[in-house]
Amino acid sequence: SDRFNTNRPDLCPALRWKGQFILAEPDPTVPRSNDGLFWCLHTQTCIGPDGELAEPGNCHSKKRACHGTGKCG
Repeated sequence: SDRFNTNRPDLCPALRWKGQFILAEPDPTVPRSNDGLFWCLHTQTCIGPDGELAEPGNCHSKKRACHGTGKCG
């Protein structure tokens, strides 16, 4: 689903997900897992500083006040 797409060019640099820490080459024969385990570097939870879910579908717009800053305004 596009909601979990981590290949967005404007993704917030504070968004983290489990797949970032797996040091292995992608294997096209293995189905991709969209387990939805995302968190914000600033809050260390699945909720961003503005109270919204920290996931690619929400964390890709510079219109979001906390985008890359961890501040809400």
